[in-house]
Amino acid sequence: MEDLYVGARNRKTSKTNRFHFEVEIFNTMLGKLYKYEFDDSGIIYLEGQLEIFYHSCIKDEHFTSLKGISDLSRLMVSTGKHQYYPLVYKLLKLALILPIVITSVERCFSKMKLLKTDLRNKIGNDFLNDALLCNVENEALVKVQTEKVMT
Repeated sequence: MEDLYVGARNRKTSKTNRFHFEVEIFNTMLGKLYKYEFDDSGIIYLEGQLEIFYHSCIKDEHFTSLKGISDLSRLMVSTGKHQYYPLVYKLLKLALILPIVITSVERCFSKMKLLKTDLRNKIGNDFLNDALLCNVENEALVKVQTEKVMT
């Protein structure tokens, strides 16, 4: 991964394989997944910030012993780099919440599968939405007092 990346037409570049795959491919693709967070010009700025951030981190000894992106985001805040590279920090935050969002969506689909069975295949969208909301947000509904709803 530390070898120089060989680009198109077998030309060696000044970038390492690690930089190419982590910064240019992975992070740029994450930026494209979040279209509402990064428009076309935002992705261009993000690519520039990622390259500058990468080269500044190589020289900084604080960034040598990181174990994951959560450590990276904490270190960015403690060193103040989140202010200099706001798009990189935004991408890190989005990457950190991605597993939580995916889990929530999968949980909703699992509940919907339980609600909409073959016997209930003609449930209307409004009723299905209400039933799904009550089923998914069960913990929040338990805290609601019946007297306050009825008044």
